[in-house]
Amino acid sequence: MKAVNIKVLTVILLMGVLSACGSQPTEQPASSPTEEAVPATEAPIATYTSAPAPQPTEAPATEPVSSSGVSFANDIFPILQARCLNCHGGDRLEEGLSVKTYADLMSGSDNGPVITPRDADNSLVAELVSTQKMPKRGPKLTPAEISLIIDWINQGALDN
Repeated sequence: MKAVNIKVLTVILLMGVLSACGSQPTEQPASSPTEEAVPATEAPIATYTSAPAPQPTEAPATEPVSSSGVSFANDIFPILQARCLNCHGGDRLEEGLSVKTYADLMSGSDNGPVITPRDADNSLVAELVSTQKMPKRGPKLTPAEISLIIDWINQGALDN
């Protein structure tokens, strides 16, 4: 069963990465080859023009920064408000879990913690949304939303 969960998480993560990669604008290279007109018996000669390589303006960060940089306030909280608040934020709290605030989410449910920072594989929230067991009512999360949650947890589940 755990191998299936890992495979599902891997597929979802790959779909998110691929969709993120596909939506990035591409830049034209600083130099481009041009072919000069030559007789058909000779191989074409490519000439290149090159611009000086840009120099770094800052010292490298001591801690690597994730390229996706998932934000709780901008990325995760809107998902929780739209999909989870009905059962985990009103007067009635399913399993004692509230998602009204970051602190509420991180305090867990009646059954204990639901988020294990930097470990989505052992976070109940990641397991339940990736296996489509949550949300129980309403539309399920999209693969992109699931990937955001998994990335946020693996990045440390920060209140950012």
